[in-house]
Amino acid sequence: MIQTQSYSDVADNSGARKSMCIRVLGTGNRRYAGTGDVIMAVVKEAVPNMSLKRSEVVRAVAVCTRKGIKRLNGVIVRFDDNAAVVVNQEGNPRGTRIFGPVARELRDYNFARAVSLAPEVL
Repeated sequence: MIQTQSYSDVADNSGARKSMCIRVLGTGNRRYAGTGDVIMAVVKEAVPNMSLKRSEVVRAVAVCTRKGIKRLNGVIVRFDDNAAVVVNQEGNPRGTRIFGPVARELRDYNFARAVSLAPEVL
């Protein structure tokens, strides 16, 4: 689960390396974001000479969370750290590559483009 003030790694080549959640988007006053949820984040660490700069506010989708995802067959999928992918208003990734595994549940939340860019889908 990702909540306000939570740090997460950025798993794409958009230029950001670490981000901090400042708002969980969705209906009502949501406290936590799980895998597949969209958050507003601020870039805390960035690569020099890239499109995203430090202290820039971006939209991101959580692709990996340390909190387990329980599937219908009883399997619980956990990741080592929280990771997010920077997306635009339409939900397409701003980067051209995604690093590390992503959860299969992203396809159910209409982030098929992010799933297709990932090297491994768990």
